[in-house]
Amino acid sequence: MPAREAEPFPRAVLDVLETAGGRPVFEHGTRVVTGAEMLDLVSRIAAGLRGRGLGPGDGVALLLGVNPEAFATILAAHAVGARVLGVRPGLPDDQVRHLLGLDVAAVITDSDDTIAPESGTPVLTVDSLRETRADGRLRCAGRPSDVARLIHTSGSTGAPKACAQTYAAMTSAWTARPDAWPPAIRELASRLDRFLVFGSLSSQVMFEYAVVAITAGGTAVVADRPVFPEAITRHRASASVFTVPRLTKLVAAQRRAPADLSSLRALMVSGSPLTADRHREALDVLGPVVFQGYGQTETGMISMATPADPPGTVGIPPAAVHVEVRDADGAPVPPEVDGELFVRTPAQAGAYWADPERSAEVFADGLVRTRDLGHLDADGHLHLTGRTRDVVIVNANLHYVGPIERVVAEHPDVAEAYVVAVPDEDTGEAVHAFVVPTADRAPDLAALRALVTDRLGAACAPVAVTVIEEPPLAPSGKPDKRLLSPTRT
Repeated sequence: MPAREAEPFPRAVLDVLETAGGRPVFEHGTRVVTGAEMLDLVSRIAAGLRGRGLGPGDGVALLLGVNPEAFATILAAHAVGARVLGVRPGLPDDQVRHLLGLDVAAVITDSDDTIAPESGTPVLTVDSLRETRADGRLRCAGRPSDVARLIHTSGSTGAPKACAQTYAAMTSAWTARPDAWPPAIRELASRLDRFLVFGSLSSQVMFEYAVVAITAGGTAVVADRPVFPEAITRHRASASVFTVPRLTKLVAAQRRAPADLSSLRALMVSGSPLTADRHREALDVLGPVVFQGYGQTETGMISMATPADPPGTVGIPPAAVHVEVRDADGAPVPPEVDGELFVRTPAQAGAYWADPERSAEVFADGLVRTRDLGHLDADGHLHLTGRTRDVVIVNANLHYVGPIERVVAEHPDVAEAYVVAVPDEDTGEAVHAFVVPTADRAPDLAALRALVTDRLGAACAPVAVTVIEEPPLAPSGKPDKRLLSPTRT
């Protein structure tokens, strides 16, 4: 009798839930959901979707909160083979309507306030779907070449793009397969006893690390009020995902009035790179709990630094990830030399949805053009140094802002630095620095100019500095420099 063909994603996750049985896998307030209960919930929602004629290749948009039902609905939509589009909270109504018009066959929601799609697409509630009786073992019906999910980029460097990831790519992912975990993830997984989830489970990072936590024997714990450090202490959290601005605030809060963070074992910092100085400070104040991750929506995780890796790096890319560093002509460069990063990962997206022109710019020959600048050192650690399109042009000479931001952030009065180009009558463009101070006083412009001039040259020195309490954020939680203005105070 021929062997049964392996089922695609989310089979590995469902197997984890089946093995978990009576073990808690999700906690929301006083409610605790076991693996068996979560698997039953997934099965019933999947049966409800199939009962409404939804299956392989159908587009399904999810407008959900952060709760066990949201997690189950994501898995159920994938189990029936749908093309899943998660809509992040906080988007303007016109953007939500645009997303709901992307060849969507149904909208699934757990809220009465959902924006109705203009196309008349049916809106289904999770409560109505979960009422369907599930018979037998849930079968995963995704077709390998079908698009499994559309994940929108943060839009921090332009309009958000929908990254199309196939079922074949999601099945190749290491998330729910401990035997495929890279060394850094294996170490991280051992610390995910109580992993805080908040914001949106449509976040690629939040959802996938929730899966890692459950696979590792831990519990995903919902933080309805993600105010830190209070959320860590209230939920006795062992781990969570942090942006750099959130980490900076936590470090400052711990310096002022230390909270009991004895339960904390891992903070996965993502979204933007940490400077070496801020990385060391976080390790010094919080202890050996900082994991600095690097990845993109297009690629998933590329590399991750553990607390033992050199501060300021994003670790050593695992064996399953291929990284090439190229110069402006596309030729490879040796270690210690900056260039643009091109990568290949097991679960990367294959294109931008319905956007062949931009797809051709980024996805070619099996590699993803990251548009990030960086280098590999002699020991194989990856260093990030900037973005190829984040520049200021002074006297017709192009200068990347990443190195400028890192030097400004080295000043003891600066906690975070964000550099933008501003028009200048004499030089065409000039550097304007927005800084979050380490104390109440504003950093001295002359001192910042001298520091940058000494390190990078006079053309990179800021002509002005504006103090801000925190950077403006995109819906993804990443700093959005497009919202910075020289008039902002």
